[in-house]
Amino acid sequence: MPELPEVETIFRVIEPRLRGQRLLEAQFFSKRVVRGRADRIAARIEGRTIAAVRRHGKFLVLELEGGEVLTIHLGMTGKLLWDGTPGPYTRALFLMTNGRLVFDDVRQFGRIEMGVARLKRLGPDALSVSLEELVQRLRGHRGAIKPLLLNQTFLRGLGNIYTDEALFGAGIHPRAAAARLSRTRVQRLHRAILDVLKAAIKSGGSSVSDYVDAEGGQGRYQFQHQVYGKSGEPCRRCTRPIRRIVVGQRGTHYCPKCQRL
Repeated sequence: MPELPEVETIFRVIEPRLRGQRLLEAQFFSKRVVRGRADRIAARIEGRTIAAVRRHGKFLVLELEGGEVLTIHLGMTGKLLWDGTPGPYTRALFLMTNGRLVFDDVRQFGRIEMGVARLKRLGPDALSVSLEELVQRLRGHRGAIKPLLLNQTFLRGLGNIYTDEALFGAGIHPRAAAARLSRTRVQRLHRAILDVLKAAIKSGGSSVSDYVDAEGGQGRYQFQHQVYGKSGEPCRRCTRPIRRIVVGQRGTHYCPKCQRL
């Protein structure tokens, strides 16, 4: 699933191309992807100028003149391709004055909808959350740290890849109790989250499955992964084999020596 770095990479490609452009036509080809009546959504957005484009966690947000807002979530296999060629998995097509934006989604877990209701339920952005805010939000949470970081109402933008990488960077076991982390460990976690996300964005994200950027290119951060997807391989710090366990129903990779419970 595209996470914050992948969505940020796509955002940086499409934002200058969409901002200020007129949305001439919107075509929708999947009732599973579109929330609400496709014809009504098209009628609300066609002919409007795109005033702004922003990323909100894993969402891309198109703010249109007149106050309308269209949100796009890529789900597990969604792709946004600038001037892409429509194909059998194209679920939506947006025609602009200067080109077209194609939304492809093999599994149809992505979502396109009007309004910001879902966005309001999300926590602070993982790329901009302050240390003090993270410290305060961790208090009172008795569960394990890994599922909590994946909870988008707690912190938006992190997924399985970058949560595993950040926890490794901070030396924190994925099953560690969130509320019992010392301030020093939370400080390490905060720094690791920022470092991992910024490095991943710089490398164009991680292409470990279907992900490509808005120009069809693959990310490169998968070559820098320390633990994710490396079960059985030696840890680059201590040479102990990386383990894969299930935490909160999610496959989780960690080093048993560098991340003691």
